[in-house]
Amino acid sequence: QCTYLEVEQAEHTHAVVLSRPAWLWGAEMGANEHGVCVGNEGVWTREPLGEDEALLGMDLVRLGLERGSSAREALEVMTALLERYGQGGSCKEEPVPFVYHNTFLLADRTEAWVLETAGRYWAAQRITGERALVVLGARGAVCPRQPPADPSVAEGSRNISNQLSIGSEITAEHAGLRRRAQSQGWWSGHGEFSFARIFSLEQQPPRMEAAKARFRAGRELLRQHAGHITAETLMSILRDKGSGICVDSEGFRTAGSMVSVLPRDPALPCVHFFTATPDPSRSVFKPFVFVAGIKPVPQVRSPTFLQDPAKQIPRFQSSVDRRHELYRRHQAALELMEQDQERGQKLLETLQELEKQGLEGMKALLEGTETPHPEELADLFFDCVEAELKFYT
Repeated sequence: QCTYLEVEQAEHTHAVVLSRPAWLWGAEMGANEHGVCVGNEGVWTREPLGEDEALLGMDLVRLGLERGSSAREALEVMTALLERYGQGGSCKEEPVPFVYHNTFLLADRTEAWVLETAGRYWAAQRITGERALVVLGARGAVCPRQPPADPSVAEGSRNISNQLSIGSEITAEHAGLRRRAQSQGWWSGHGEFSFARIFSLEQQPPRMEAAKARFRAGRELLRQHAGHITAETLMSILRDKGSGICVDSEGFRTAGSMVSVLPRDPALPCVHFFTATPDPSRSVFKPFVFVAGIKPVPQVRSPTFLQDPAKQIPRFQSSVDRRHELYRRHQAALELMEQDQERGQKLLETLQELEKQGLEGMKALLEGTETPHPEELADLFFDCVEAELKFYT
């Protein structure tokens, strides 16, 4: 059972960690036990929006993670389900439907993919490199330094931001993609086939103009750090307010953020950092590692409701407070920080120190200078959340 409809069950699914709007089944971003990471962004294309309930892009994120043991396999899962069931239905917990198509970033230890969709149609571009760091929240995938042999494969860093961005460098595509473009009069059938140019709306919604600036800024920030990008670099990009990547006002705050370090060496664990709270400029990235016996973290699980307005027809006729404990306490602390700047600065410095400890622990783990017991890794995310909560009291 996904957000709005059922799909056939798989014989086996992988363990996943997800960052998601609490009312739906899918996820905005997440990772699985095999080091696969996926995140999505909304886009508006020439294909008509499906207000009929189908799969959400966020459902596809979770389905790809649950069923894909590599980024390529996750992409194949997602595109097959997209072609079969389509995408549609409201993506927001409000009575007036908010509908969009989706772009995705997928990455594993060896490669990354950008997957972009227009209705049931899609195009994908492969990215390769020596190592993989993934940031989901500003939505960028980074795989530095390894020249690709295939011209349809990109090398280096890649980001997405609420717009189609795959041009003619298409590695894989829907079998009927070009026929669709020709039948609609969007492409003559001759010359360059640019997915972004052909399937983008001629008259973009106003919000897409801001997306263009964010996309350019994200690409430039990645370019400036090319060759020496670290987890800290990606966290700083997520926190960049001047670019519009980090939103903290105007009725909308940047949702949860995620940065993952995916070592090439399969003997080393992947480390995933989650804020579990909005506005990364004032949030703590906390490390999570897949091991056996992971300690549950109820402080970052949103409450459930017997009479959930997202599950009743008609939907979203009332609202409920879905904030989990860490979000509530974090939000209260932000209000105090805004009222008392000196106290707020001290709290921010304390939180930054907590994050620094997590990053140093990750480096020691990946460099082999420390070998924590599996029980310590199983408790790692729980302990970090508990430590953050204590600073809010």
